[in-house]
Amino acid sequence: MEKTTIIQGREITPEDIESIREMIKANPSWGRTRLSKELALLWNWRALSGQLKDMACRTLLLKLERRGYLRLPPRLYSYRKVRKRLPCPYVPHETTPIADKLNRLTPLRIEIVKEKYLLKFFKCLLSSYHYLGFTGTVGENLKYLVFDEKDNPLACLLFGSAAWKTLARDNFIGWDEAKRKANLYLLTN
Repeated sequence: MEKTTIIQGREITPEDIESIREMIKANPSWGRTRLSKELALLWNWRALSGQLKDMACRTLLLKLERRGYLRLPPRLYSYRKVRKRLPCPYVPHETTPIADKLNRLTPLRIEIVKEKYLLKFFKCLLSSYHYLGFTGTVGENLKYLVFDEKDNPLACLLFGSAAWKTLARDNFIGWDEAKRKANLYLLTN
């Protein structure tokens, strides 16, 4: 690689490529996961939440390998097999249909899904009632549950990371590439 390039939103220099090659050579026992975590730590590559960007780093490494810039350690596991997803465990809850005006169900309680028991309930509701079911989320996201005054579940809200490039959205907002890179974290889907 002769010049700087942008991969996964990160500027990669020829020196970066060389340091990754050296890291691989110096640590032959490391798998791809360990390599991506160590590299993300070395670069202090984190999301705004402070979480290490391990998956973004792993994708970056795969792209570098596909472009012929480096050779990654062999995969330790093959994920090409289609794995059966186990259904979300059922969580008992009120299932009587609610046919009332919203103002008669107040006060509403909106709860962010952080606790494990709420996450199980959230997954159960989506897998049971959403027309597409629910197999999991990808990327950063926020989950909320909405309850009525009697603690009956009314809604599941799921907000995910915004797509990297969406021409119609970017044109509507008036973003060029630099503005999109600087402000994408402010959006959600």
